[in-house]
Amino acid sequence: MKNLMPAALAALSVAAIPALSHAQVSPEYYGSLGYGSTRSDGVDNGVIQGRVGAKLTPHFGVEGEVAGGVSDDKTSIAGAPVTVELKHQAAAYAVGFLPVTPNIDLLARAGYGVTKFDASSAAAPLQGAMDSWNYGVGAQYRFDDKNGVRADWTKSEYSHSKADADTLAVAFVRKF
Repeated sequence: MKNLMPAALAALSVAAIPALSHAQVSPEYYGSLGYGSTRSDGVDNGVIQGRVGAKLTPHFGVEGEVAGGVSDDKTSIAGAPVTVELKHQAAAYAVGFLPVTPNIDLLARAGYGVTKFDASSAAAPLQGAMDSWNYGVGAQYRFDDKNGVRADWTKSEYSHSKADADTLAVAFVRKF
């Protein structure tokens, strides 16, 4: 079954090329800046997020995301107090758009990212980076041809770990 998966994905990709080439003449580029709240194993961290993307067709696009931590949180591990700081995140996504009205789109996205964090306690500091598979849903509303707002939820499932994170984000979106 694992051997059939790459062949099936390749066949779907080749079949989608004609549809993608005729669906829209030129891509629609956008950027966003917003705030996200990330919760992972009882720790809440705030981040400022920036995204850039290209809506390649009315229903499909790609985007990149970077985020920097702006707030840390405290927890305890084995009874010892620990401060956890999310340093930064970076991710790339495939995005599906579902136009509901001329000004409202629902969206779903899936991608891969990395998160760097620092955890410090009286015992010792700990630094690390974790890779994750990410997926989520959201909606965006455009005020006019160029400006809008977006709200979304993203789940990050970290590789080689049982940990995961949920991020709720709100952002201002600008079409270039």
